Amino acid sequence: MAEEYNTDTDSMLSVYLYENGQLLEKLEGIILEKQDEECFDDSDINEIFRIMHTIKGSSGIMMFENITKVAHKLEDVFYYLRESHPDDVPHMELVEKVLDVSDFITGEIEKIKEGDEPDGDESKLLEELDEFLSRIKGEIKKQGIRLPKTNKSEEPAQFYVAPVAEADSHFYKIVIHYRNDTQMSNIRAYSATYALKEIAEDLLYSPDDILSNEASSDTILAEGFHMLLQTKTDKEGVLELIDSSEAEEIDFEEITSEEYGREIVNLGHDELEPMAEPEHDVPAPKEEKKAAPAPGDYVVKTKAAGKGKTLAKNQPKQQTIISVNVEKMDALMDLIGELVIAEAVVLQNPDLKVPGLELGNFQKASAQLSKITTELQEVIMSMRMMPLTNTFQKMKRIVFDASRKLGKDIELEVIGENTEVDKNIIEHISDPLMHLVRNSVDHGIEEDVEDRKAYGKPEKGKITLEAKNEGGKVYICVRDDGKGLNKEKLFDKAMSNGLIDSSKEITDFQDKEIYRFITLPGFSTKEQVTELSGRGVGMDVVVKNIQDIGGRLDIESVEHEGSEMTLIIPLTLAIINGIVVQVENSLFVIETASIKEFVRVSEESLIQEPGGEEYLVLRGECYSFIRLNERYHLSDAHEKIDDGIVVVLEHEGTQVCVLIDKLLQEQEIVVKPIPPYVKKVKGLSGCTQLGDGSIALILDIGGLILSEERR
Repeated sequence: MAEEYNTDTDSMLSVYLYENGQLLEKLEGIILEKQDEECFDDSDINEIFRIMHTIKGSSGIMMFENITKVAHKLEDVFYYLRESHPDDVPHMELVEKVLDVSDFITGEIEKIKEGDEPDGDESKLLEELDEFLSRIKGEIKKQGIRLPKTNKSEEPAQFYVAPVAEADSHFYKIVIHYRNDTQMSNIRAYSATYALKEIAEDLLYSPDDILSNEASSDTILAEGFHMLLQTKTDKEGVLELIDSSEAEEIDFEEITSEEYGREIVNLGHDELEPMAEPEHDVPAPKEEKKAAPAPGDYVVKTKAAGKGKTLAKNQPKQQTIISVNVEKMDALMDLIGELVIAEAVVLQNPDLKVPGLELGNFQKASAQLSKITTELQEVIMSMRMMPLTNTFQKMKRIVFDASRKLGKDIELEVIGENTEVDKNIIEHISDPLMHLVRNSVDHGIEEDVEDRKAYGKPEKGKITLEAKNEGGKVYICVRDDGKGLNKEKLFDKAMSNGLIDSSKEITDFQDKEIYRFITLPGFSTKEQVTELSGRGVGMDVVVKNIQDIGGRLDIESVEHEGSEMTLIIPLTLAIINGIVVQVENSLFVIETASIKEFVRVSEESLIQEPGGEEYLVLRGECYSFIRLNERYHLSDAHEKIDDGIVVVLEHEGTQVCVLIDKLLQEQEIVVKPIPPYVKKVKGLSGCTQLGDGSIALILDIGGLILSEERR
């Protein structure tokens, strides 16, 4: 039994962490979206109130006392805002209080994730919230508004006092059936009762121990959650308040007051006082002869995002969503990769090349296998793809905090936040993106507003965060309209720090190379170390993390106009389409999206510079020319261009010609990491196993072009 209990507790904890994490992200989204407004509107206040109430309830169940207290105190604040609607509430101070609470709860949740106790001291935060709440109450009284009743935090107890029915009272019998995979259904049931208390003249429910008894969750899943409601609100109004996101169906029936009394007894309240008579003469409901509603006749279907609930009769059930452990998804992705390799082993088996074999049936079967494998790969990839919304949301908070600490007025514009990227990629780019945004706030935007005015800029600085998909890559750009980069200052700083050869002159470097100095370890243009920058670390970490996932950082800047930092990362790290080529006895893979064309040319098209550089003239255009056998020391022989094939490759508008010996085949390539000693070789991004068991190296076109520029 102990093992079962621990398993249930672990499951509840996982759900608690996941759902509260989602709620906190939603909370920050609301706050940062309305940070520049004069006040929160009613819908925002109600939503923040519900979020804090849910966090308070679930934290109480898990016995995380400090989180419960803080959440309840902020709930108090928004309770008074919701009930009294006072004017002149200090909006920015309220924003900061909410973010302080969010930070505290997030920090405690991180401790829980690490297996530690949430032991943060909440006393100072509670004092600050109490002081703020006292001022709000004083403002409410000053404006002549009556204070609402205190927002008491009571554990719901099931008791019954006979209600007085009025002429316009309605009586409803409601049964919520949650999906079988719903976690913590007792907490969801409690949320439903809390939402209905806003409109309830009388409310009873079963099971009645949903907060004090964890076993009630199993009862709810097996039998449904039963509620009896007396209210003046119509059906549609009641249904709007019930959260049906995890409900499979909701049975909803309007009954008479007499039936309501009988149903109370059915809930187990047989010793309660009888229903009181209405204060006024209430016309008896018309006795219409109609068939009793069968279970499921009136069903509230789970609402889709952005759509209201609909009352339907016997409509088909909509799709459900389940949460899956990321480790299982990673394991499944690895298996798909092995399946792709196994497929190549079967289809490229040397035994199939025996002359005279009739392979008609085999070809049909192999085509079907390839089709299924491709579809399976597409499905698993779509499951792993996630929008950058949450990542970009965190950047809004960083800009908000950093700009206030530095005393700068900055707005953040977000473009393309719905761009989808592999989940593993998102995890790798979160920290680099944070560094880039902080640098734009600290280094990019001018400290003195007069400096901006002098160059015709608006007083408020602007940072743009943009994401887009293009050619199998994801481009994430951090752009600011600040002071830009000063090439002379960067060169002098790199020289004084000994980061470049002292014999070099500034004219020996291209602009992009000078801008790249800021990514060198130990480089910083800040004269004073601050909380945000000045230590010479950060940008080198950005570059390292991006290179680890096969991406790179591009830097563009115009002095006094601004800078643009662009992360170019692969859409996924798993499987790509590639062309297998041969050079000498070595095999290489070129990503299909990078290939412009294959051509054969003669020696007359080749231009050799005195320094050894080679260029190829193709249709009047001059391109850099790379011999892979020389680049990777595969042969001492000087291969003739007439004997090989030239592949024209393009990477972000830059083209280069590469000489190979043979084209072998096109196939799906499972990207595998390569040993560290190979990774030091520029122009290689990974390796893969081919169908015959041989290993091919994957060319990094961007790295090839960059290394060619530096020669």
